[in-house]
Amino acid sequence: MSDSPLVPPSTVVLVSGGSRGLGLAIVTDLLDAGVRVAAFARTVTPELEKLAAEQPDRVHAGAVDVTDPAATQAFVREVEERLGPIDGVVNNAAVGQDSLHVHTSTGDIARIIETNLTAPLQLTRLVIRRMLGKGLRGRIVNITSICAQRGFPGLVAYSATKGGMDAATRSLARELGGRMLVNSVAPGFFASEMSAVLGSTQLDQIVRRTPTGHLTEPAEVVPVVRMLLCEQTNINGQVIVVDGAASV
Repeated sequence: MSDSPLVPPSTVVLVSGGSRGLGLAIVTDLLDAGVRVAAFARTVTPELEKLAAEQPDRVHAGAVDVTDPAATQAFVREVEERLGPIDGVVNNAAVGQDSLHVHTSTGDIARIIETNLTAPLQLTRLVIRRMLGKGLRGRIVNITSICAQRGFPGLVAYSATKGGMDAATRSLARELGGRMLVNSVAPGFFASEMSAVLGSTQLDQIVRRTPTGHLTEPAEVVPVVRMLLCEQTNINGQVIVVDGAASV
């Protein structure tokens, strides 16, 4: 039996893509759970600005492009100065895809891979290095997608990046040897701009084969993210699917 100390719940969590949709729901939920939260996105929405203005000692927000390593590093330093050492990360920032692979330009493929795969790997590496340097034991949650496990037309590059993050989750959990807990949460399709590429016919088919009878909602995903960050758990290196059994 391992005598390694348990990984404590996170107290300061960094959320990428935290200005709207699922990201904003995660930020709000973590704040309700008593966690200090730093959130960034390319554009800071009024909703995120309001949270930061109302709770300046618990929320730090910034307009940062996740694909800009210098900007993300500067933001991480700001967070440490304002809120304290980061001991939790939610990699949520991503761009979608709305084209069949044969029609997707080389530039669009590169943009999707850089945003959805390269950037979160670099951000995770940055924060892990700082946590290890401070002797911290932390939690990493990668928001991936059911697309990593099932095929959907029009989402080839997007699916590849999410599958890459799931694979990285498993490997990183092994690599860190229990010093940090690393997991993925893979939601089913939301009723959102990103799922619009499927069209109403395919979305209707997904709903019909989902036992719970509806598309995934952010409110159904945030409790899983909160559990992985804030509760005592031995879940590590896993991909937790939240899709109402549509993929079963």
